[in-house]
Amino acid sequence: MIKNFLLLFSFIFITTAAYSQANKKFIDSGSVKNQFDYLLNESNNYQDYKVVKQQWLLKLRNNVSDSISKTKITFSNNVKIISEQLQEIDSLTNEVARITNDFEKLTTEKQQVSFLGIKIEKSIYKSLTYSLIVSFIGLFLIYFFKFKQSNVQTKEAKLTLKEVEEEYEEHRKKALEREQKIMRKLQDELNKQKKD
Repeated sequence: MIKNFLLLFSFIFITTAAYSQANKKFIDSGSVKNQFDYLLNESNNYQDYKVVKQQWLLKLRNNVSDSISKTKITFSNNVKIISEQLQEIDSLTNEVARITNDFEKLTTEKQQVSFLGIKIEKSIYKSLTYSLIVSFIGLFLIYFFKFKQSNVQTKEAKLTLKEVEEEYEEHRKKALEREQKIMRKLQDELNKQKKD
């Protein structure tokens, strides 16, 4: 009887355990690692082996396949995004190179001046311009002082000419008076000789 009781008790225990395990559902949510952990924790032991329901293994296989598919899709999307970004980086690199080239060209052009159709560095152009300005100022000053000096000489010459003209006029008047006196004397002498 005790044997029967034990047999009945073990039968009830096994059917309850089997029934309770049969009612357990496999978790679908969570990561694949969590699903594997759940599978290992909830499966039965038989000697050194774990007894796992085939339905749970199939469900896990489907979940792993779905995860792998999603990972592949994500990976391919990421590869597309990376390739697009690489193309954009290449185009931006080319644009930066073009802008750098344009900037260098503009900087070079800014440092140069076109003078009579010839490109000249700004520093050389400034030096040339300033030397021409200084030369013109120097020439102007030289001509200005020469003009001043010539003007002074001209005024002195005019003054001297005026003095000479006055002296000449005075001398002419004196010479005319002398000539008149001599002519009178001559006339007087001629008149005297005629009378005699």
